[in-house]
Amino acid sequence: MTAQLDAPHDLVGIGIGPFNLSLAALAQGLPDQGAGELATAFYDQRHDFRWHPGLLIDGTTLQVPFLADLVTLANPTSPWTFLNYLRHKERLFPFYFAEQFHIQRAEYDAYCRWVAGRLPGLHFGHQVDAVRWNPERDLFEVDYTQLDTDGEAVALGRTYTRSLALGIGTAPYVPEPLRPLAEAPTVPVIHSADYLDNRRRILGAEHVTVIGSGQSGAEIFLDLLRSRPAGRERLTWLARTPSFAPMEYSKLGLEHFTPDYTRYFHALPEPVRDQLVPAQWQLHKGIDAGTIAAIHEELYRRTLDGGWPDAVLTPGVSVRTAGRVATTKVELHLDHAQQGTRSRLTTDAVVLATGYRERPLTGLLAGLDPYLRKDSSGRPRIDERHRMILDPSVTGSIFVQNGERHSHGVGAPDLGLAAWRSAAILNTLTGKEPYPQPARTAFTTFGLEQPEHTRPRPAGELRPLVDHP
Repeated sequence: MTAQLDAPHDLVGIGIGPFNLSLAALAQGLPDQGAGELATAFYDQRHDFRWHPGLLIDGTTLQVPFLADLVTLANPTSPWTFLNYLRHKERLFPFYFAEQFHIQRAEYDAYCRWVAGRLPGLHFGHQVDAVRWNPERDLFEVDYTQLDTDGEAVALGRTYTRSLALGIGTAPYVPEPLRPLAEAPTVPVIHSADYLDNRRRILGAEHVTVIGSGQSGAEIFLDLLRSRPAGRERLTWLARTPSFAPMEYSKLGLEHFTPDYTRYFHALPEPVRDQLVPAQWQLHKGIDAGTIAAIHEELYRRTLDGGWPDAVLTPGVSVRTAGRVATTKVELHLDHAQQGTRSRLTTDAVVLATGYRERPLTGLLAGLDPYLRKDSSGRPRIDERHRMILDPSVTGSIFVQNGERHSHGVGAPDLGLAAWRSAAILNTLTGKEPYPQPARTAFTTFGLEQPEHTRPRPAGELRPLVDHP
C-alpha cells in the first residue's frame, strides 16, 4: 500500500450522495482553524454521481421544493444553487415561466451531476476499505482502493484526516420471504431501485404485482397502468399499511422537517424516540396527493366505456412466504391482518417498492469499534451536532449524514435539511460560524420546555408545570 504522507485533510467524506455533495459544496473555499483553506476530500466507489437512477420515471417530481437544493437554505448566494445551475444552462427564463415549485427528479439528478462535475476534491471510483484512529498522529487513517470502470482494483492508497463525514446512504430493502426470488436471475422479482433498467421486461409480463404503499410504489403502479391496454391491465398493488394513505403535507405538518423539531427530537429520551419514528410513517412514507389523484383519474377513465379495469388495489396485506411456480411464475402467500384471512396470488412479475434501510456502519468502522459509544440498541450515539460520541482519547470528529434517524428523527433523510445539516457540521468543524444558523424555524413549539432563544414571545406563552432548579 502506498501512503500519502503529505498534509492531512481537515475533512474526508465517505460516500458522495446528495448529503455529502452538499457538504462538499458548502465547504469549498472556507478557511480552516488556522490561516489556510479548509482541506477536504470525498470518496465514492461509483464512477460518477447517480441519484436513484432506477426511479427517474418520466414526469415524477421531488416531494420537496427546489429550494431544498444542495446549498440554498444555508447560503442562497452560493454558486452551487439550483437557480445558478439553470442560469448556466440558459434555462432560467423557461423555469420562471413554468412556475414549478417541485422540479422533476431527473432534473434534480442532472443538477447534482452538474455540481459533482465541477467541484474539486471529489474522487469517484475510490472504494473506502477501512478507517482507523492513529493515536500517535491524532488523525484518522482512511484506506481506499482505486477502481477501474469494470470495478477492478487499480491501486491502493491511504490518506489522513482530522475529521470524517459518513454519507454512505441507504440500500434497497428486500423482505426476507422474497430475497431468494429477488436473487434468482431468471425470476422477474426486482426492487423498485432497478425498475427502469427492467421496465421493458416487466411490461412484457402478463400479470404484474407491485408491493409497497409509498411514493415509489404509487409511481410505478401508475406508470404500469398507463402503459397497459384498457381492460387488460392485469395489475395488482399490495401494501402492508391499512390504506393507500396520502403523505402528510400540511404546512404545520411539514414543520417536523425543521431544525426546531430535529433539536426537540434529539433531546427526547431514547425509548420515546424509538416509539415515535415508526408512528410517524405518514410524514415520509405516504403518497403525494397528486399521484393518488392521477391514479384514480386513470382508473376512472378506464370505466367510461363500461366495466372496470383489471386492476386490484389491496392494502392491509403482508407476504408470508413466496415461491416459484414452474419456471416463470411467482406464487405469493398473503395474510390480511384485519380479516385474519390468507390467500395465494400467482403472478408473472413482482416489483418491490419496499423502501430502503440505512447501510450498516459496522464493517466500515470495525477498526474504530473500541472508540465508539453506543445506545441500548447497539446503535452509535450521536450528539446534537451530528457527531458520533467517541472515547475522549479521540480528538477527531465523525459526522453522520442520513444515518441518524434514531437520534435526529424523520428529517434525517430529508433533502430539505441537507444544507442546514451541512452548515451545522462546517460550523462545528471550523470552530467559527461561516453559516449562521436561524434561531427559530417553526411556528410550532414542540415541547413545554424550549431553549430561551427559540421560545415564543407573545403574552400567554406556555411554561413548564414544574420549574427546574
